[in-house]
Amino acid sequence: MTAPNGIREVDVLISGASLSSAAAAKRLVDSGLEVVALERYALPRHKTCSGIISPRGHRFLIENFGPLPKEILYEPTSCRGVTFHFRGMIQMPMDFDHGTTPHLDRMYSDHWAIKRSKVEVHDKTRLIGIEDRGTHVEVLARRNKEDIRYRTRVVIGADGPNSQTVRCLYPEYRKQINWFTVAQYLHEIIECPLDPEYFHFWFHPVLGYYTWSHERNNRQIVGVGYKAGERLSHRHRMTIEYLAKHYGVKLEPGDERQAVVNNFGLSLINRYVFGKGNVIITGQAAGFLNMIGEGMSCALHSGAIAGEAVAESLHRNTGLQSVYRLMIASEVKRCSDQWNPIKIIFGRPHEADFRGALSNLTARDKRKVIIEILKFLYPWGGYNWGRQMVTQALLRELRGYYLPSRWL
Repeated sequence: MTAPNGIREVDVLISGASLSSAAAAKRLVDSGLEVVALERYALPRHKTCSGIISPRGHRFLIENFGPLPKEILYEPTSCRGVTFHFRGMIQMPMDFDHGTTPHLDRMYSDHWAIKRSKVEVHDKTRLIGIEDRGTHVEVLARRNKEDIRYRTRVVIGADGPNSQTVRCLYPEYRKQINWFTVAQYLHEIIECPLDPEYFHFWFHPVLGYYTWSHERNNRQIVGVGYKAGERLSHRHRMTIEYLAKHYGVKLEPGDERQAVVNNFGLSLINRYVFGKGNVIITGQAAGFLNMIGEGMSCALHSGAIAGEAVAESLHRNTGLQSVYRLMIASEVKRCSDQWNPIKIIFGRPHEADFRGALSNLTARDKRKVIIEILKFLYPWGGYNWGRQMVTQALLRELRGYYLPSRWL
């Protein structure tokens, strides 16, 4: 509804038109609420991502949006699992639980899910400012250099790691966390012995903090990640040389580069950002990121929880923050468990059997793998995460949950 003063009034406004937005919107629309999603780019829009979703995320998409059409998938259309690579040519292939998962083209898969959610989308519209008045929220947005105003009962920030919603709520937040840049370079393939059915990840700190490769539409992605400000072209060049020397990978020069800034680390140390007042944050904007950088499944589930919490709060006239934080604790537990050293050693928090793959190695190779993982983790010590991870892991064992007092 548009008021006489030109302000658009809605029950819920979502910032972003991603998978987490679609999941939240579906819950809200299904509950009978009027919902608008703002997207700063024209849809369908590009999204830098490997596109390989976890089995849990795959199930969510099917259960909530229906069978996946082929046009939202890359070739190869599915991924069998993950292969960990270590120096000394030790390899640990791990199949996903419950079979293969789809290889999503995020430009079209996100748009498909948004359309299936039935939310009203205002694309090419960027959120600029938020003013929480207590009874409602005033939102300033901009489209084609023209200011647009919304009045809403609730705002959901589902606008990714570099979230404008978080910036509005916490102006100093960006200075308080570590930022990382991840870039993937696409190469035409001359020869690539790497198994195209797997996502390949290297525990090699010299190459970078996050180094991976997999096939996409007859090209090979070579991805690297490092702290913000680092020249990733140098890391990429080293990785290309390393793959050629040790794996016989021969690629044409990269013909496309895609990069994104990430708030990696929040899920490791239980420092999630969930908002305040009538504004809640979800998806990677809140800090959800699974092991090996897969963020789609936790984005979908946290988005759905955000939608359910808002619907519950509005229909029952209860406090939004208390409802949301109580409900989101289950996703915090599932996500942070994936980084929890105690759960990794003694449990099975992932959707691929790391311990089973490790048990298949010889005793000598097991020792090598453990040493290589420790070497890989050593450079992260500069971020002061190790002690926090261990402390949170111990408290999780003692209390059965991660402390909400650490959340913004």
